[in-house]
Amino acid sequence: MNSRTQTITIQGPAGLIQLSIDLPESLKQNPHTVLRGLALIAHPHPLLGGTMDNKVVQTLARTFNQLDYVCVRPNFRGVGLSEGIHDEGRGELDDLIVISDWMRTPGAWLQSLSNANEQSWITQVNQLPLVLAGFSFGSYVGTHLVQKLAELGRPVERFVMVGSAAGKWELAERVPADTIVIHGENDETIPLSAVFDWTRPQELTVHVVPGADHFFHRKLHCIRNIILSNWLGFPRTSS
Repeated sequence: MNSRTQTITIQGPAGLIQLSIDLPESLKQNPHTVLRGLALIAHPHPLLGGTMDNKVVQTLARTFNQLDYVCVRPNFRGVGLSEGIHDEGRGELDDLIVISDWMRTPGAWLQSLSNANEQSWITQVNQLPLVLAGFSFGSYVGTHLVQKLAELGRPVERFVMVGSAAGKWELAERVPADTIVIHGENDETIPLSAVFDWTRPQELTVHVVPGADHFFHRKLHCIRNIILSNWLGFPRTSS
């Protein structure tokens, strides 16, 4: 994705899992930068061409890099160098749990990341907040990961759903109240009405991008702007 991206494999329940790790520009300038946290980003359906290099997934990673998060983009089973076969979300959930544990283990980073000894933040990863983001199928698996981590007493800092899989796969019944839901007005894969049906009982706000399709063609900047405004707030104007 950029000059600071490293690709590695780790051991998962069904074999190797391929990960791309994206470091923020701030770490290149100063390896002792205080990070906001870690971000785990899940890609769309692997049987429909979804990979960790999907443009929406990369947009999410660039956005969280801009916010000083270290990002991890895994390939689901059977994609790229990730072993195993597609498991309709069940095995993929198991893999994301393993990855989230790996992300919070300093020794794992020290063994896997080149120039790790120069990165002082690695010793603090078990204390850094974890953000989860998912696009389409990745958002479906993400709802169940958010639920599972909460049950384990390791809740995520925040959850971002783009092109939510509502109505296509069985999402978890509830997600945190501050979940950011982003959807295209003209999504031809997941109708906006299905997203409203799922969010309505939870009273979740849905950020609708006018004119956007499922893959946010020519609208990727809107995803970035929505996330940045939710993290940083809208800039104040002088009266």
